[in-house]
Amino acid sequence: MSYSAIARLRLLSITLVLLAISTAAADVPRALPAGKTPADERLGPPKDLDGYFPLSVPGSVDQWNQRAERVRRQVKVATGLWPMPTSTPLNAVVHGAIEREGYTVERVYLESYPGHFVTGSLYRPRGRSGKLPAVLCPHGHWANGRFFDAGVDSARRQITLGAERFVNSGRFPLQARCVQLARMGCIVFHYDMIGNADSLQLSRELVHGYAKQRPQMDTGDRWGFFSTQAELRMQSVMGLQTYNSVRALDWLSQLPGVDPARIGVTGASGGGTQTFILGAVDPRPAVAFPAVMVSTAMQGGCTCENCSLLRVDTGNIEIAGLFAPKPLGMTGADDWTKEIASKGLPELQQLYKLLGAEGQVMAKPLLHFPHNYNYVSRAVMYAWFNKHLKLGYQDPIVEEDFVPLSIAEMTVWDGSHPKPPSGDDYERSLVQYLTDEAQRQMTALTPKDAPSLTKYREVVGGAVDVLIGHNLADIGTPEFDKTAEQDRGDYWQFLGVLRNSRHGQQLPALFLEPKNWNQRVVIWIGESGKAGLLNGDGSPQPEIARLLAAGNAVASIDLLGQGEFLMPGQTPLKNRRVKNPREFAGYTYGYNHTLFADRVHDILTLISFVKNNERKPEHIDLVGLGGAGRWVAAAAAQAGDAIDRVAIDTAGFRFRNLTTFDDADFLPGIVKYGDLPALIALIAPRPLWLAGETAPPAPVGEAYSAAGKSGNVSLYRGDKSETAKNAIDWLLK
Repeated sequence: MSYSAIARLRLLSITLVLLAISTAAADVPRALPAGKTPADERLGPPKDLDGYFPLSVPGSVDQWNQRAERVRRQVKVATGLWPMPTSTPLNAVVHGAIEREGYTVERVYLESYPGHFVTGSLYRPRGRSGKLPAVLCPHGHWANGRFFDAGVDSARRQITLGAERFVNSGRFPLQARCVQLARMGCIVFHYDMIGNADSLQLSRELVHGYAKQRPQMDTGDRWGFFSTQAELRMQSVMGLQTYNSVRALDWLSQLPGVDPARIGVTGASGGGTQTFILGAVDPRPAVAFPAVMVSTAMQGGCTCENCSLLRVDTGNIEIAGLFAPKPLGMTGADDWTKEIASKGLPELQQLYKLLGAEGQVMAKPLLHFPHNYNYVSRAVMYAWFNKHLKLGYQDPIVEEDFVPLSIAEMTVWDGSHPKPPSGDDYERSLVQYLTDEAQRQMTALTPKDAPSLTKYREVVGGAVDVLIGHNLADIGTPEFDKTAEQDRGDYWQFLGVLRNSRHGQQLPALFLEPKNWNQRVVIWIGESGKAGLLNGDGSPQPEIARLLAAGNAVASIDLLGQGEFLMPGQTPLKNRRVKNPREFAGYTYGYNHTLFADRVHDILTLISFVKNNERKPEHIDLVGLGGAGRWVAAAAAQAGDAIDRVAIDTAGFRFRNLTTFDDADFLPGIVKYGDLPALIALIAPRPLWLAGETAPPAPVGEAYSAAGKSGNVSLYRGDKSETAKNAIDWLLK
């Protein structure tokens, strides 16, 4: 069946389901008064990059270590680096050396991925021997990057303002810091951010100016960056730039003459983002100095600084804090970093003190200048690197004039070193390589025995934990506010609202408890919410009646966007988008959970309430039929052993068939890690009833076999009209 045909069938299926929901919900008892929706924070506007992102410092080192591991994994997953891609030969080419007073400059290009090039300038001090410190310099968003020239008039204005000392450093501030660091004895690699200078295999307009969906680059079989398929696989220009930084560090740290224990990283603006992101994902840098970027306010406005999942429940201050206890220096300016001294730095100082590294973090507010990396800011960095890279100079360090390089002297491409391919076909080929590489890694992780199952859970389970965003421990202790109670003869019916105070959420809930309760609770999740438990007259649906008759309590809720979350006539929710007009998923899902993840959180809230209820149930089963199995699979994967048995009807659903990122079931990254079958595999070895599949999809069977519990999978392939009956038969065995 073609991709478009699958999409049409899915749309028809959704339409029929929504019709059924509206009909079934019409007479369902309500937990809230008519016309009132839950007081749930998620019904408010989504958070965007201009929000407030404070750091909450834990009370102990152990708590920080746990939090740091989680956030570091989140950054790696978000940037496509969990697990780290297989390193391929760098095939570095160094050519065209130019001599200057006290230093030399060479042109460099190397392959981060096969056929994808990192380009830059290598500055070396002259007359130095032995192992030297090194500095990696990502440049930021100055126009034309490494080739940036502010012009003579601008440079003269900077001099009059006290921002620069010389016309040359004012015109070429990016070169200025590399020259001065080289004169101080550092080997410096100044490399291009993609879309700038010599790195034009992906255009600047695409990487930094992307605004509108490109239908020709968003198909089910051939796609580019920013597409639905790319988002489902954690493929982003932010991730590509971050991996370029990792590979640049690979090359620099292995370069003859470099002391790998004394490597610093510094950049400003978008280069500041790359500085602290690299420090978060790679342990090798010894010193970091992200200038005019780290703040509790704006988190980075460019598409190259954002990607889905990156800052959900965290922010730049905390991500920068992952560098602790190593030396971290920063500057602020009259921009979004202007409050760094009062918002962000005190918390980082508290964190560093907690880790026994008081004095190893610093931020210098220079509020008389706008956004910059001018001489005054660079001087702060020189002093920081002099101290922590042990360069041996006496403060103050004064930057001297230099002879700038022309573009002709810097460009790495010439007749002997021709430019590599670029354009749409190249973009598709690069994304295809990323897809194939991830598939190779996932195939290699397929469980075969107990140790490989443990590794699978570590890698894939660790990723799913980030994709969903909460596990059972994150939920807290929900409370139930009962709004109605009714004696229904053989059972009690309770209606009310589950309150999750930790996350500001409220869930309309329905509990049916037989008077001969057997200490087992069946959590029933359906596409129509709690309405799925009852007939139009309020009596239990046949399958629910069977469970009650056997002594099982049954619990259900309206997930976000179901039932009482909707006003009369309101269309069920899609994923929200922030107000940013640029059609980039990362601007929304880099800061907010998706609707799919929120619904999984709702199920986990119900599981937590049932498990910790004062009635102390002995067994909890989790059921998702009618296609609701996709939410239940994710919840079961995150709930661990809180659930005894799981019944899932997938209805043949696969995330890879989604065609837009505002689809209610969109979940960034899930296709990379194995799609819906991966969620189900993480349930092993708990007893599983599975419908909607012709066979246990890989790696479900492999996971259960590796756990020694192949017999715990019961596959139903019968008539769809008998699905619920068969599920109940299995539960009542």
